Amino acid sequence: MPKLDPFLMCLLGTVLLATVVPCYGVAVPFFNGLAVAVIGVMFFLQGARLDRRAILAGAAHWRLHLTIMVVTFVAFPLLGLGLRALGRPLMAPELWQGVLFLCCLPSTVQSSIAFTSIARGNVPAAVCSATASNIVGIFITPVLVGLILARHGGGGQNPAEIVYELLLPFIAGQVMQPFIGAWARRNKALLSLTDRGSILIVVYTAFSHAVIEGLWHTVPLASLGMLAIVDMAVLAIVLTLTALGSRWLGFNRADEITIVFCGSKKTLASGVPMANVLFPSASVGMIVLPLILYHQIQLFVCAVLARRFARSAPDHP
Repeated sequence: MPKLDPFLMCLLGTVLLATVVPCYGVAVPFFNGLAVAVIGVMFFLQGARLDRRAILAGAAHWRLHLTIMVVTFVAFPLLGLGLRALGRPLMAPELWQGVLFLCCLPSTVQSSIAFTSIARGNVPAAVCSATASNIVGIFITPVLVGLILARHGGGGQNPAEIVYELLLPFIAGQVMQPFIGAWARRNKALLSLTDRGSILIVVYTAFSHAVIEGLWHTVPLASLGMLAIVDMAVLAIVLTLTALGSRWLGFNRADEITIVFCGSKKTLASGVPMANVLFPSASVGMIVLPLILYHQIQLFVCAVLARRFARSAPDHP
């Protein structure tokens, strides 16, 4: 049985802390400013770590990458809209906005590559595709969120804030990549702690706002259970779509594994900071709830699936 993700436990602890001791009064502007600062640092470091040569080297397998992009940025949002149309009365509008936001996010990098490797898939293609998904997502996710949520009862922030807080730090990191990229990759463990610390700060700030606004009175236990069911339904449909679709398109077994794992993931690392930029502070807590639940569900399910792929590999002992 897969173990609980330690980082998820830290996230749950942060949510509990914000529930018991939310920031208020003079602490609010401090934590808001700190959240903006750590988001900028996080996207700067993401840009600095991405090696453009590695991205270009893996870009030749364009059919596979295009398939994953279509699943991530077309099929997922359409699925979210369909489920929302069918189950609108089952959850609060803010939770459905969170589900739609989840569906607009790019794929993960680390876990997509790790599960592809365990399952004996096409790892170089997974590296390229997951990285490309994150780069494209920085640009396309705010556009998708604006198009979908503006039309279906949501609300976004000023586009200038997206440029200043997400795009400019990322571009600055890419500009500095030739100078600090090697250092950033050598200190991956240290920078990973920085990234995760950034997310915890943003989650604490977001949930503090939400708790003060009455989050847990708005989201009863039954709604959390329904949200988990919706997240599981999204993952199950996408896993089935990627597996059957890759076979129909004629991909081999290794490429199918890559499409399944890269196409079904959604990033928590970039998703929480993006939500903090794209949505009003008071609603961020509810917006990221579907993403936090989906994150753990995808880790459990994909860990089991990767081991089954590995056991069924032709050269498995």
